[in-house]
Amino acid sequence: MIEKGKKFISPGAWFSLIYPSSWNEFEDAEDSFLFYNPNKWTGNFRISAYRDDRNNGYGKESVDYELKQNKNSSQVKLGELVCAYSKEMFQEEGSYYVTHVWIIGIGNVAFECTFTVPRGNDIIEAEEIISSLKAYPKGKQINEIIPIRVLEINVVNEAFDWASSTIKKQIKKDFTSSEEDIAKIQQMLDSSSFKPQQREVWESFGIAFGTIIENQIDGMEWVTVINGNKEIPGLRFNESKLIIYPSEIIWNLVRAGQPCDLNAIFQDVKLKVENELN
Repeated sequence: MIEKGKKFISPGAWFSLIYPSSWNEFEDAEDSFLFYNPNKWTGNFRISAYRDDRNNGYGKESVDYELKQNKNSSQVKLGELVCAYSKEMFQEEGSYYVTHVWIIGIGNVAFECTFTVPRGNDIIEAEEIISSLKAYPKGKQINEIIPIRVLEINVVNEAFDWASSTIKKQIKKDFTSSEEDIAKIQQMLDSSSFKPQQREVWESFGIAFGTIIENQIDGMEWVTVINGNKEIPGLRFNESKLIIYPSEIIWNLVRAGQPCDLNAIFQDVKLKVENELN
């Protein structure tokens, strides 16, 4: 088993898996999730999931169908999971690669996992990831903090891009996530350019403020916070319980009609970090 790994929970909390701590998630096709080691490439692991809420046997039926229709497939067992396994070799730019394919069923969820590696490489990493697979019943309330997913990375990047371009347009100043940029966001908040009910605006400015916190306070890193139906980016200090939710910082104050002093909030976060260190 993977001795120390990262947990991934799919958007909507369909399923979870554990992948090696040296790996990251990367952008891939829609409804497909890609993982690999960016420092020492050992293969691309992809997973897609399909669910039939009307058929609790859908997963097993998918495995049986693959075994019947694909003459090159065979039944294997990884941990407690029965899989239909096959492989295919191909050549690219003079090198040979093998794509290993597993169809797995858990209840009403069917998974297709692939691991593309140089010919001759082992597939232990992929087998261990698959062994860690768990499917969640529809509607199950999940409350966990996991490494930031590509989905939330995109949310942060889009909010930052919008906020920085808006600041540049409105007050003719650059935004680089430095501590001096707090005053620029504050200037935007204090202007009358936006209405209180424009939630997306305030959430975007909050995330931009979060990039300052992440950039200026050592140990702060982005994570994905899953709390029931809410799945949002958060900032956590190291592995502690100190977590802040940048998208909510400004929005919660604005909708409550309360003043928002970003410099005071920033200093408060720094104080909480210092308390964690002592």
